[in-house]
This record gives sequence, structure tokens and C-alpha cells, in this order.
Amino acid sequence: MSIHTESRLTRTAGSTGTSTRSRVGTVTRTSRSSGDTVGATVYRARVAGRALRTAWSASIGWVRETVTTAGLVLLAVAVVGIAGGISFGWVEAWVFAGIAILLVLVCLPFLAGTHDYGIDLALGADRVVAGSQVDGRLVLVNRGKRASLPGVVDIPVGEGLVEVHVPLLRAGAHHEEQLAINAARRGVIDIGPMTIGRGDPLGILRRELSWPEVRRVYVHPVTTAIPSTSAGLIRDLEGSATTTLSNSDLNFHAVREYVPGDSRKHVHWKATAKTGRLMVRQYEESRHARIAVLVDLEPVEFGSDDEFELAVSAAASLGVQGVREGRDVLVASSGELPELARGAVQTIRTFPTHTPGTLLDGLSEIVPGRRVMRLESVAQLTAATFTDLSIAFMVTGSNVPLQRLRQAAVAFPANLTAVVVRAEPGAEPSVRTARELTVITIGTLGDLAHLLARGAIK
Repeated sequence: MSIHTESRLTRTAGSTGTSTRSRVGTVTRTSRSSGDTVGATVYRARVAGRALRTAWSASIGWVRETVTTAGLVLLAVAVVGIAGGISFGWVEAWVFAGIAILLVLVCLPFLAGTHDYGIDLALGADRVVAGSQVDGRLVLVNRGKRASLPGVVDIPVGEGLVEVHVPLLRAGAHHEEQLAINAARRGVIDIGPMTIGRGDPLGILRRELSWPEVRRVYVHPVTTAIPSTSAGLIRDLEGSATTTLSNSDLNFHAVREYVPGDSRKHVHWKATAKTGRLMVRQYEESRHARIAVLVDLEPVEFGSDDEFELAVSAAASLGVQGVREGRDVLVASSGELPELARGAVQTIRTFPTHTPGTLLDGLSEIVPGRRVMRLESVAQLTAATFTDLSIAFMVTGSNVPLQRLRQAAVAFPANLTAVVVRAEPGAEPSVRTARELTVITIGTLGDLAHLLARGAIK
């Protein structure tokens, strides 16, 4: 027995002469309006415009990165020559345009291929003393599968530039170059970012590959070993005895009669039995040596750059000696003042003194500036901010008058020893003592050690 399924078409005639056919089943109808067509056209136009802008930006970027100034001049000659030849029929214009285009085409093969280099720059030291040099080694490896054409590695060193010529390297080959970086003066030398360039002999086209890493070398100021900066102040291992009396300390001074509020543990029983009155011990207050070294940054106070460098070396020597002795050392200078708030804002800059190396790193960056406070203002702000100082060294140049130095010294407490170190290259070393301060004049860095060894600080 079989079952047959049949679809029938029904035809219905109407008086109007029209007919309709229907099929048993499902019919899907699709309609498209004119608005959808316009939207699709606008969308395609936007996509095409975005693609054109991307291509144009990429072309401009390629031209900026690849075409040198000489290449731009050649392209301009080609455009002007073609325009002149078409507009006026000048044969000479066509000749110039043809030569310019030919030169550009000849230089294109020199850009063929890609760079795939591995580069390593090893420095002998990242901290040196002014007047020395830094040895380095540059190793360049061709990591590609094809030979690479010769190129030039540009290494920015501070404000200068070192060029290293790289020969033709086979796949996997390497090239090594020894470098010597001069560190004649104190400062910070940034090495990098390095770029390797490849171009044609005419200098029309050039391609570069950059390594963004920057190496930093600190060129420390020259220092000298000086005697203890606490000479005449340190009396024992716990600190320096002062003339201020205290009820509890380690440095015994005398006994006195008991007054209400004194601690009974300080009662001197032998003196009490002898006098018949309750007597207590009295001590001299001791204080840990805390040294302040202030560096003047006003350019007008120094006669030359060498004079400023001598001052920085003297400040560095004092600070490093204090750190090595285990003292609490404060090294400070004026901070940079805002241009529009000069006179209304006071700020000082302190340098890290955890180790001699960190202190010298900070002093490597110090430079004179015009938007800084005078030495007197730096001394006043230091005295107000940092208490319990034992010695304050103020390092300045030869152009500061004695009256201003006295004003800077009186900003500190009366029980503090104020010492001014005046840097004046070639001057006769001398020591002048006034009521408020001691002025030490040095002509060379070695004079500072000699004067302190002779007991310049009393």
C-alpha cells in the first residue's frame, strides 16, 4: 500500500480577467527598498575613504622616514619639471625631471631587504669620576636568514653622536666595535637611543631601525679625603657634649639640690648624706653630630665654570666624609623657583645621603640656575626646617661679599658652628674667623683637606 502526496494548483477566474495561482506550501518573499541601497552606498564610500586616508598617512610616513632632504629636493625638481614640460613644452624641464626620477629609481635597490639585528651595548662602568673615560663594547648580530647590507649605527652620547660603521653581515654573523666615551666634566651622560641606518651613496633615501633603550652614566665630581668634620665637637661615642644642661644624659656635669619633679633615680646619695639635703646629678646635654652642606647655585656668585666645579667638589668631599663617618648628613641647595612666583615661594632641594654613591649621583646633576634662591634664603629655610644641626658648611663662589655671608650665618642657632667655604681657583688658601662664622678660602681642592687638618674649625 502506498501513500501519494499531491500538490494541486487552483486557478480562480474573476470578472476582471485577472488570475491568481497558489501552491500548497510555504512561500518566502524578499523586498528591498531604495533607502537600503543608499545606506549601503554611503557605507562603502566611508570604507573607501577610510582606506584612502590610511594609505595616504602611510605614504606620508614612509616619505618622512625614508626620503632625506636631498630626496625631497629631487622630487620637487621632478614635479616642477613635469609641470613645466606639460604646460610650456620646455625640453629642459623634461630633462631635469627625467634625471631626478632616474636618480630616485637608481637609489631604490639600496633599500631592498629588511634589518633583523640583535644589538648589545656593554659599558665598563656606569659611574666614573670626572676626567676619566668610559669603555664600551658594541656587538651587532644579524639574526635574519639573509645577508644584510652595510649600515651605520648612530649612538647619541650626551649632546654628541658616535657613528659605528657596520660591514656586510652574513646570516648569523656578528660585528664587534670597541667604544671610548670621554667623561671629562661632571654631569650625567645619556647613551641612546641607538639607530641603525641604511641608505644609498648619494644620501637620497635612508631607512632606520631604532632601539629605544637609553643607558645612563653618572660622572661624579672629583673628591678628596679630608679629616673628620666633627673635630672639636665629638667627645664620646654617643654624641657631642654641649653647654646646655640636662637632667638625664651620659655626660656628667655636677650635682645640685633636688627640686620637685626631678627623677629619684638621679639622686646622688653620697652627696645627700654629706650635705644633709637631697641632691641629684646634673648632666651636659649631648647631641649627635648632624652636618649640613649647602651649595650656592647663583651663577653670578661664581667667577667661572671651573670655580663652580671646585665648589661642587668641595661640597661633595664634605658630604661624603660625613656619610663615611656615620654622621647625619644633610646636603641641600636651592630648588628651582616658578617663573611667576619668584620671591613668594621658597624651596630647597635635598640630595640622598644613604651612601656616598647615592650622594655623588645627585651632585652629578647639580647645575647653576637663574631661578634659584640666594644663599641667605637657603640658610634661613634650612635652619627653620632642619633642627639639631651641629655644623653648617655653606659652599659658594668668590663673588659673595662678607656681609651677605654673615647674614647667612646668623640664620642658624647660636650654638651651631657656621663655616663658609669660598671657591676661588688659584687663590691663596686662608682662614678668617669672625664672631658669626669661619670663612675658608680654597684655591684648589687639596687646600680644603690641609686647612681642616690644621684645625680650621674650632
